[in-house]
Amino acid sequence: MSHAASRLRILGAATLFSTGGAAFKLCAFTGWQVAGLRGAVAAVAVLVMVPEARRAWTWRAALVGGAYAVTTILFVQANKLTTAASAVFLEDASPLCILVLAPWLLREPVQRRDLWVLGVAALGMALFFVGVEPPRATATNPLLGNVLAAASSVTFALVVIGYRWITQRPGGSAASVAAAAVSGNVLAFVVSLPWIFPVAGGRAVDWVIVLYLGTVQLGLGYVLLSQAMPHVPALQASLLLLLEPVLNPIWAWWIHRETPSAWSLAGGALILGATVVRILAEARERRAGVAA
Repeated sequence: MSHAASRLRILGAATLFSTGGAAFKLCAFTGWQVAGLRGAVAAVAVLVMVPEARRAWTWRAALVGGAYAVTTILFVQANKLTTAASAVFLEDASPLCILVLAPWLLREPVQRRDLWVLGVAALGMALFFVGVEPPRATATNPLLGNVLAAASSVTFALVVIGYRWITQRPGGSAASVAAAAVSGNVLAFVVSLPWIFPVAGGRAVDWVIVLYLGTVQLGLGYVLLSQAMPHVPALQASLLLLLEPVLNPIWAWWIHRETPSAWSLAGGALILGATVVRILAEARERRAGVAA
């Protein structure tokens, strides 16, 4: 698979992931129920779409799956408690964590240009904390939600690094990443079980949302991501996934009229702009190298 095709798959995955915040808030199930039921559906969906994952399971996939399970549970709970914009931008502080961890865990050097992009991204994220978001119908406890989302940024960094780690081992492949995603979704379901049942009073639309979240938003999203991760460094993949926090507040505004502040919009513009500049600069360097 070409480098350009791999990046397009990551951008496609980010677009699918970005619909989660609005869908979580649209579903009347609790955070535990959404996280657990979505995990069960997503595990089946990934196994159907990537049959090779059934034979690629290893203890490494299970270990990465543990970090994934914690991430998805934290993120769903955060979206139920704070605004979609705050939850996703806090989680996507993960590139800053990767910057610290990747050289140590993956031996992947950090380029000076990556430091510049991350600096701009950090500034954009900081703008989301100018002022205090008041409680509202779609964000009943912003402070607690922000704490959970911040914690998910650390665990998500470990997930992205873990995907690169298992693909760099002998026999590692896209199927190995898919196997890790299956492990994580199954574990998310198992951990959530005490708070899932009984599922009382669920509307038909709530079950449709859970099916969408499991098969399309998460299942198909992680299939695209698993295909791309063997060909893209962890930090670059995390930067491309920053498209998710830019689109996520747009879906929340369109469906719930959850309007981010002007500072949040400015932060999103900085992050998207830095990501686009980084990708275009790399493309120019690659063309120059080929020409030389």
